[in-house]
Amino acid sequence: MAQDKNNNNEREQYFKERAGTDEARFHVVPHDEEGWAVKAEGNDEPDYTTDSKSKAVKEAKRMAEEAGTMAIIHNEEGRIEEQHNYEE
Repeated sequence: MAQDKNNNNEREQYFKERAGTDEARFHVVPHDEEGWAVKAEGNDEPDYTTDSKSKAVKEAKRMAEEAGTMAIIHNEEGRIEEQHNYEE
């Protein structure tokens, strides 16, 4: 149990450090209101929402390529499905 708590704390710190920086990655995640959302790491509010996962993936890839970072695609359960690396 203590190990899980430490892992969660480390993960939260990792995302906090990336939030709002050029290194923030873009995640495609399920969204309650619109269906799918693109969120930058560390942000609670989505940068983009749509009812189509393919549109969300396309937008996340565009945003990640423009920022020189990564697009991380999650499935309906929130697990990582694929990653697209645009880092230089």
